[in-house]
Amino acid sequence: MLKVTKFGGSSMADAGQYKKVRDILLSDKARQVAIVSAAGKRHSKDHKITDLLYLCHAHTQYGVACDPIFEMITSRYIEIRDELGIQLDLETEFAELKKRLDAKQVSQDEMASRGEYFSAKLMAAFLGFEFVDAADWVFFNIDGTVDTEKSYKAFCEKAKGKCVVTPGFYGVMPDGSIRTFSRGGSDITGSLAAAALDADVYENWTDVSGILMADPRIVENPHPIAEITYEELRELAYAGANVLHEGAIYPVRKKNIPLNIRNTNDPANPGTMIKKQFETEVDPQRIITGIAGKKDFSIVTIFKRGLTNQVGILRRILSVLEKHGVSVEFVPNGMDNVSLAIPTDKLAPHLYAILAEIQQEIAPDNITVHDQISVITAVGHQMKFRPGVSGKIFAALGQAGINIRMINQGPDEVNIIFGVENKDFAEAIRVLYNSFIK
Repeated sequence: MLKVTKFGGSSMADAGQYKKVRDILLSDKARQVAIVSAAGKRHSKDHKITDLLYLCHAHTQYGVACDPIFEMITSRYIEIRDELGIQLDLETEFAELKKRLDAKQVSQDEMASRGEYFSAKLMAAFLGFEFVDAADWVFFNIDGTVDTEKSYKAFCEKAKGKCVVTPGFYGVMPDGSIRTFSRGGSDITGSLAAAALDADVYENWTDVSGILMADPRIVENPHPIAEITYEELRELAYAGANVLHEGAIYPVRKKNIPLNIRNTNDPANPGTMIKKQFETEVDPQRIITGIAGKKDFSIVTIFKRGLTNQVGILRRILSVLEKHGVSVEFVPNGMDNVSLAIPTDKLAPHLYAILAEIQQEIAPDNITVHDQISVITAVGHQMKFRPGVSGKIFAALGQAGINIRMINQGPDEVNIIFGVENKDFAEAIRVLYNSFIK
């Protein structure tokens, strides 16, 4: 049994959190590999180390001294080291980094990666595990994608059969320079490590006990999700749920490795288990797995009699948006109309040019644009086996006086997507939650 673990920034925030991580790792011999993030916030007014590192680099590029900020970073890690009684010379490495930074010899990506680097150094020394630098096994291609074959082989050689700690968030380009993933990318490193070693489970430890069925800022005390499929998770993440970095799902999903989201501050809680499929349902009565949504969409509706009978007309419409670099998220349609749901901030700079070109391209009977629209998604693979789900959603929203502006459902019936006005966003989510879950 092998469990690959990843600990987020809140789990690495101070010496007390390091002790919790140590206890979690040493409580299960299967937990042989740990991926760690940079130190996160200790309290609401604190700073994330990664933010300070980016700020340091920006100061230097503009010729502004960053000594006070760099001292905050240095003292944070030295404080953790001293409180844990670790014998590790950090001062020399920080001094060398500062020297190179002042000489403008450190790229933004390399500077940002040092938070994870020093976290992993400290954690490895604290545990007595071997430190494996991510720069020695996470290899990027020239286009910024990960060379998984080369990376997996390298990590197996360095980590298989050993107890190791490796930094998340970064790797190396073919020329040897450091490159980071997008923010939150330590989740990806953990997923790659789990896939490389064909782990039995990938545990992602954070500050919440798994995934919740709805946003707790909207729904009071929403139920946690005990089990969810990768397909459902992807839909929820796309719909706006703050779950995992999207890139973290693919490597483990491809190898059918279960992903377990756990809480460092509540290690006894089983959290949320994510698998390709489950043999039995935890709750056979559960129809909806989760609800998520995003605000501020524009709905462009194009009317033209016989529109769906005209070959290639949808391609011609979408090509206009492609020309302007605007992506369409949803495309519900009827016999004589098609609607394009687009984030308003992406559409607004090109709106009038796009409308003019669509007018020229297909000569529609009419085009309307509605702003201030929210798109809400109800996700659940059980929906396909339950007739009347859509009707129940519309009835519940109608009873609450919420007008539906758009409806869309995929052929796999894993989700039902609908649009409401921004002012009804929170209430629509609460109505759905109370109707199907509470």
